Amino acid sequence: MKKKLIVGNWKMNGSLSANVDLVSALVQGLPAPLNCGVGVAVPAAYLAQVQALVQGSGVALAAQDVSQHDKGAYTGEVSAAMLQDFGVRYALVGHSERRQYHAETDAVVAAKAQAALAKGITPIVCVGETLEEREAGHTEQVVKRQLAAVIHQVGHCVSELVVAYEPVWAIGTGKTASPEQAQAVHAVLRAQLAAATEHADRVPLLYGGSMNAANAAQLLAQADIDGGLVGGASLKAADFLQIVAAAR
Repeated sequence: MKKKLIVGNWKMNGSLSANVDLVSALVQGLPAPLNCGVGVAVPAAYLAQVQALVQGSGVALAAQDVSQHDKGAYTGEVSAAMLQDFGVRYALVGHSERRQYHAETDAVVAAKAQAALAKGITPIVCVGETLEEREAGHTEQVVKRQLAAVIHQVGHCVSELVVAYEPVWAIGTGKTASPEQAQAVHAVLRAQLAAATEHADRVPLLYGGSMNAANAAQLLAQADIDGGLVGGASLKAADFLQIVAAAR
């Protein structure tokens, strides 16, 4: 049975002083031995600082994005090779906020996933539907389309992905998919992966829609939910540690 994986996404939050307090509290509060994988996805400006803060702790460093390009005249972009220099283990690709505010297409997300894999970084591929798409009955169609683009791009490396289902209507809204709603979509994604690789059971499926200390245990108890991509709750050490504790 694979370990669960809990990754905190700080989004555009943090400061040099606040990061020290948060990461120190997190590292000191982790159980020993660690019962699950733990990571923090931090703004690019803080990768070096957090790399030093988590060193030797078992907490993996994650980036919130990665360029689809290797190098060149792409001002503001951060390549997978650059992330590799900082010991980054995971990179978020296709987060709904990137799709919405930066017009990232399925093809761009797939190219980013491939760029990360080429440098030994595990992409956390985010998929999810808007409220309008859910109400129209298109949830399954949307998430399968988003994941299919990545599966097609990475070929035989499918089993090296992490996939995060993040219903857009449940991000930062305080709303959460019920455990049953979340499990239903995770089961669809698991079946899609199984059709693409005989090693689908290796791919962690994370839930990423307002997982918090109160609902984590119920969500993580579902058959196909292998962990969480945690937003706001990852900025509070006590809450994040409660989620980690629930990931047994």
